[in-house]
Amino acid sequence: MAVEHAEEAGGASEAQSAEASSLLRYYAVAPGVRLNVRSGPGTGYRILRVLPEGAKVPIYCQTPGTSVTGPYGTSNIWDNISDGEFVADAYVNTGSDGYVASQCG
Repeated sequence: MAVEHAEEAGGASEAQSAEASSLLRYYAVAPGVRLNVRSGPGTGYRILRVLPEGAKVPIYCQTPGTSVTGPYGTSNIWDNISDGEFVADAYVNTGSDGYVASQCG
């Protein structure tokens, strides 16, 4: 199943960016899953690439979108894993049924 997540960069200084990246946490994609990365927070968005089994992803922000059922339940939360790239949170082991990052602005 595909999962989308997109991030937007703010006007952070290099020091702020370095600090943020040192605090960035990576989350495992569900075992045995090749996860679709989409251009927006929903299954109707274009697939940009497919993550391999065993992938780990950063979550820069999260946003509501299409509801998806996966190994970690049913959720409308989409994780932004890079600029303009989203994955369905139901396929990412965050340890939570809710938001684990700030909402995308």
